[in-house]
Amino acid sequence: MVWGCMGWNWDGVLTEVEGKMDAKQYVEILDGEVLDSLEKLELDRETFYFQQDNDPKHTSKLASKFFEDQGFKVLDWPSQSPDLNPIEHLWNHLKRRLGKYEDDPKGVHELWERLVVEWEGISAETCQKLIESMPRRCRAVIKARGSHTKY
Repeated sequence: MVWGCMGWNWDGVLTEVEGKMDAKQYVEILDGEVLDSLEKLELDRETFYFQQDNDPKHTSKLASKFFEDQGFKVLDWPSQSPDLNPIEHLWNHLKRRLGKYEDDPKGVHELWERLVVEWEGISAETCQKLIESMPRRCRAVIKARGSHTKY
């Protein structure tokens, strides 16, 4: 499992998740990788909004306290809406790129190396197209009255 984030200017830091992520490990990742990603993406905390789904570890007291202590604004986000989160589409983009390798990775270390190469190869334009597609995806969900869409 990996954790990563994206912004308008680029993809943020990618990190490997050891085992099953819980609220404590999630906050540890936020404390390191989100702060590093803010710097990499040249984002200002004053204008930065963090978007995540409503996974219990994301909405835990630990995570909420971290966001409050850091002064982060967290975008209110409805449950059950992965269609609308651009990072989900970035993960699909990454999987397609990994699928272009002729041979399967020989283990988790080789898979990680490929992930890093492909993650670093994601362009700002790719992130921008995914973010720009948000209004179109929102309209599709509204039109479908919350049901499935082509996204």
